Amino acid sequence: MQGTVDGFSYGLVTPVVAYLMACLGGALGLRCTTRSMLVAQSWRAGWLALGSAAIGSGIWTMHFIAMMGFTVQQTPIHYDKAITFASLAVAIVMVGVGVFIVGYRGATGVALFTGGTITGLGIASMHYLGMAGMRLNGMLEYNTVTVAASVVIAVVAATAALWAAGQIRGFLWSIGASLVMGLAVTGMHYTGMAALSVHLHGIGGTPDGEKPAALLAPMMIGPLAFLCLAGVVVMFDPLMVMGKPDWTPVERKPGIPAHPQVTHTGGRPSYHPRRRTAQRNFRTPQNR
Repeated sequence: MQGTVDGFSYGLVTPVVAYLMACLGGALGLRCTTRSMLVAQSWRAGWLALGSAAIGSGIWTMHFIAMMGFTVQQTPIHYDKAITFASLAVAIVMVGVGVFIVGYRGATGVALFTGGTITGLGIASMHYLGMAGMRLNGMLEYNTVTVAASVVIAVVAATAALWAAGQIRGFLWSIGASLVMGLAVTGMHYTGMAALSVHLHGIGGTPDGEKPAALLAPMMIGPLAFLCLAGVVVMFDPLMVMGKPDWTPVERKPGIPAHPQVTHTGGRPSYHPRRRTAQRNFRTPQNR
């Protein structure tokens, strides 16, 4: 028999909160990715890793906040913790691969297409692996066409987000890109849920045990704490908020050192030892 599925048992509360979490993760991830393109090579990997974890955690948290409102009237729902946390790892790793490709190759051409595709597939994989962690007295069935549509939405959203990270520098523009990304990711989730139907093995009792919110909330403490920490990093790094570089590459001719050879001490020029010749040839009007 078919189960009666309700994806909005708390009304608009879970979709709205899920959307906000997707926007938060996207905003933090995009700013970190943008920041990675404005720093020296040695710092780039750290910013990209932070951005990947922020995006992955935000998407994973969005998914399971939305799942708090998901019920099947004829049977209780439980979640396998190992698979649930494995879906978080999949999200962070696959999103990280796509973000690192764009971070090192640039948000254009083949790199953008490859990074966006991998990131989008990571988002979709997280969703369906998280769904596989559900335990109920029945079997989940999916409409193939709707599932394919949800994957396309995920890939397009991820590609657009990575493009925004590489092209947009202004803070307000980044916020706008994050809102669009949150809408796309949340839309992907509910498109995937629209593909779902539940075939029950039999009446397994009414869901009078723990509510999904009570089961899922403790598992989200860690990712939520991480997002708060990442938010603190953004707030206390004005360069990342404003999108301004903290270093400027200098074009130089062959044979000329990258750093200036003259420093100032006490208001007088002090020459580098390698430039002693310049010091010997220095003449003032008084000693000519």
